[in-house]
Amino acid sequence: MAAHSPLIVGIGGTTGGSSSTETALRIALAAAEALGARTLLFGGEAIAALPHYTAKSSTRTAGEAALVTAVRDASGLILASPGYHGNVSGVVKNALDLLEETARDARPYLTDLPVGLIATAYGWQATGSTIAALRAIVHAFRGWPTPFAAAVNCRLSRFDANGAPSDPEVAEQLALVGRQVADFALRIGAPLDIAS
Repeated sequence: MAAHSPLIVGIGGTTGGSSSTETALRIALAAAEALGARTLLFGGEAIAALPHYTAKSSTRTAGEAALVTAVRDASGLILASPGYHGNVSGVVKNALDLLEETARDARPYLTDLPVGLIATAYGWQATGSTIAALRAIVHAFRGWPTPFAAAVNCRLSRFDANGAPSDPEVAEQLALVGRQVADFALRIGAPLDIAS
């Protein structure tokens, strides 16, 4: 492990539990771990259990609090969404909306964090538009999308029971996302305390 072991938080999946999207995210997180990062996954089951985000709510569930705390502690994120009707899924967007809780933090939102992006869909059109939507969200959150984003066309590449894609190139692309986030996080060190 490196002297500085950054935390990389993965957010993504579907309401159906284990999915191609969550499997892809796990591959990227494993690649980040291989470079010395610590990782924490908020997969489909965790994000599907989050209530609809309401900004005016004065209380948060344990799941909401855990996700916000993890993002506050993170040195980088990896976001993975299925392409539903050409865009980010509702459960992933709801999880991201929860980051409004960090608006008044010393480091608001995803300021200066590297963020890797993954989209899965049954065809190329939805993967491209979903990645574009994720990039726009990350920019709005003041984060830095990594140079490479992985698009997984599930019509052409499927994951086996062990989580390996049928196309080795897909595995490499997902690993590249994880490596880019971890490498950037390792270079910049621990999250800055902007207030000090």
